[in-house]
Amino acid sequence: MLLRSCLAVPAVLFTLGTAYAATEECPAKSTQMDDIIAVLEKAPNCNRAMKIFEACEYGASGDVQFGAVVEKKCEADFLSGLKGAPKRAYQHEMQVCDRKYRNESGTMYISFTAFCRAQVAQRYSQKALKAGPKAR
Repeated sequence: MLLRSCLAVPAVLFTLGTAYAATEECPAKSTQMDDIIAVLEKAPNCNRAMKIFEACEYGASGDVQFGAVVEKKCEADFLSGLKGAPKRAYQHEMQVCDRKYRNESGTMYISFTAFCRAQVAQRYSQKALKAGPKAR
């Protein structure tokens, strides 16, 4: 039983670490942060930016900068039209991401936070685009 428990912990950590596993090659010309940010900024839309983020992630604190670009790209689809309760809900979800791993140590948890925030922004973008121009 103890052996099974000891093996389960690395399996869970491996699963967490690969939760954002790339499904494609990173399209940046190198793995340098500036090159990845440039490709993210050129992404035509929120969903493509997220795919690039997933493909180019560091799995460490550098992902904060990548996630911020994705957030900004996604927020362009909805943030200006978000008012009242929906805006507060969005802000609350972002705060939940910020708090989720705050007591964990290691840079991978900083990456998890960046992905959480980017995913929230992506969901709101998708919802706004699905609703059409009237909802934005």
